[in-house]
Amino acid sequence: MNRTPVVFIHGAWLHALSWESWVERFANRGFLALAPGWPGEAAAVQDARTSPEALGEVTLDALTDHYGRIIRSFDARPVIVGHSVGGLIAQHLVGADAGRAAVAIASAPINDVPLPAAPAGLWTPGGSGAADPLVSLSGEQFHQMFANTVTAQESDLLFQRYAVPAPRRLLADLGCGGGVRSPRAAADVANTGRGPLLLISGQEDRLVPDAVTRTVYKQYGDSTAATDLKQFADRAHSLVIDNGWRTVADHVLGWLEEHAVHARHPTV
Repeated sequence: MNRTPVVFIHGAWLHALSWESWVERFANRGFLALAPGWPGEAAAVQDARTSPEALGEVTLDALTDHYGRIIRSFDARPVIVGHSVGGLIAQHLVGADAGRAAVAIASAPINDVPLPAAPAGLWTPGGSGAADPLVSLSGEQFHQMFANTVTAQESDLLFQRYAVPAPRRLLADLGCGGGVRSPRAAADVANTGRGPLLLISGQEDRLVPDAVTRTVYKQYGDSTAATDLKQFADRAHSLVIDNGWRTVADHVLGWLEEHAVHARHPTV
């Protein structure tokens, strides 16, 4: 029996280290759990902050192709778990039959589903201009928009451990700040042969509101492929890293079991 791969894809303003607790939990359950970073992302958070230039070149095309190559490199189709823009990529790839199953957590919206208008200054924090290839959040902005359901003290700890700048080009590809959304911000909602998909939202999420996830869920309504929605009350965009992450992770593990996606699969 071989271990079933699970590939975790992180979102904007977070480093791949943000999946550290999930990787350990899934590995302890028998999965082959991996959280590969974005192209050009330094292995250490501090290095990604002090030398983030390579991140400024990341586009949605580059990110989707990067994870597509990783996911297609396995002998067995992996489970794909993504947060924020990672959730969008997870939906895109499972819709293209690259994954065995997918989980999209607080996902950036697919297809024609719009994001709400961002708070003033979010895309240009600290007075930085549109020419700056990177968008960095302050600790205060991170607490206000990302980790708004936890204490300021916990938010500061999460910010120091996981937060990195986000590529302005990628944010524009997602339609943020009035940008024209990339054609790659799409998923095949009509694919009836794809693996099961779980959409997860936090009902206090200010970056990707619960209403956005519910609208995306409705787009899958005409497909006979399994699509489920789980809404977590009193949870924000930080639901994968804050003190309630275990509840979300264990729900995902239980959902995989319900859909017969086990930690080990027969050797072919």
